[in-house]
Amino acid sequence: MSVKCIHCESENIVKMGKQPTNGTPRCKCNTCKKTFQTHYKNNGAKPQTKQQIIKMSLNGSGIRDTSRVLGVSINTVMSVLKKQKNSS
Repeated sequence: MSVKCIHCESENIVKMGKQPTNGTPRCKCNTCKKTFQTHYKNNGAKPQTKQQIIKMSLNGSGIRDTSRVLGVSINTVMSVLKKQKNSS
């Protein structure tokens, strides 16, 4: 199974140790020099979850509804929405 970079879609990936908190492996892209994880234990840390939070808020879902559907805490939903507000 080949791993692609989540930032630039390159397949030029090398292993880069493990996370100190939970031991999940990290990877580094030799093309864009960014690091990322391939497996997440926390649902709130997944990039897909953050995108879903933003989509659900644009469709009118509330904070509690979003956290219940995605299986993340209310604080995670609020922090993602605050970061989105500050970046735009």
